[in-house]
Amino acid sequence: MKIIAIANQKGGVGKTTTAVNLSACLAELGKRVLVIDLDPQANATTALGLTPDADVNLYHPLVEDTPVEEQIRETHLENLFLLPAALQLAGVEVVLAQQGNHHSRLKEVLAPLTELDQLDYVIMDSPPSLGILMTSALATADDLLVPVQCEFFGIQALAGIYQEVLASMQEAGLAHARLEGIILTMYDGRTRLARSVIEEVRSHFPKETYKTIIPRTVRLGEAPSHCKTIIEYDPAGVGAFAYRALADEFIQRRREYRVT
Repeated sequence: MKIIAIANQKGGVGKTTTAVNLSACLAELGKRVLVIDLDPQANATTALGLTPDADVNLYHPLVEDTPVEEQIRETHLENLFLLPAALQLAGVEVVLAQQGNHHSRLKEVLAPLTELDQLDYVIMDSPPSLGILMTSALATADDLLVPVQCEFFGIQALAGIYQEVLASMQEAGLAHARLEGIILTMYDGRTRLARSVIEEVRSHFPKETYKTIIPRTVRLGEAPSHCKTIIEYDPAGVGAFAYRALADEFIQRRREYRVT
């Protein structure tokens, strides 16, 4: 089981869209995937068809020692499971901040899942902030995926999450995650800026940047409002094609990494 954090301190970059749709495409390929919604806004939870519930969310394992298995729910998609979020999760920031193990707490909570070995991937959708929930995800993950919007501020956000956050946590011995991939999102081929952002990101991170680019499309924005993934809502559209290609590349990169 590999644990992947999808993180970016900047909001609106396609982070939740990527977490939900990449997970759905991996499940479609037969991989058993658990999505962990770490964002109190619970957007990944609602996008996967569940209503945020104060009694069923990550808060209880983190704060009350509820067994994590009891909080996991099946989704309507085969092979895809969800550990939901709810607004209650915002209280975790205050509670864990008072504990000495706040960086390692999430890893402790997820340890039973590793022992069960019934999942291929755990994909964590982190909140767009630099708080305890995001840093807990980085401290727990094996790999980090960073969605980067094809706009100027996307490059700044990438530098922040990689150079200022992950690198500093690694130096302090709080994280061992590697920057496995950078996913370029919201691409509009009509603009010169989008093309220049892609060139700049790839020049600085040639190995880490995925070849697959996620386009800007209305359908990707509409799908969550119908509680559907893009492969259900618009299965023949460009968004579904892109995320299926991303899932294929995601798996292939891991094969290559094991070989090397």
